Amino acid sequence: MSNRAKYILGGVGVAILGWWLLPNWLATLIIVAVVAAPVVGYFMLDDSQRRRISRLRNKGQLRR
Repeated sequence: MSNRAKYILGGVGVAILGWWLLPNWLATLIIVAVVAAPVVGYFMLDDSQRRRISRLRNKGQLRR
């Protein structure tokens, strides 16, 4: 199993555990924040920084 798959399974496990232990609204808020943080970070980049990331992805130097 790859490291990426282990991280994904661990994240899903923590999310399920959090959903079970925390109130539903708090667990939902945490999951939304974890998903929204990288999206907001990407949108805060300048156009030149976004183009640079796109070039790195196209070259295969940056993992998705």
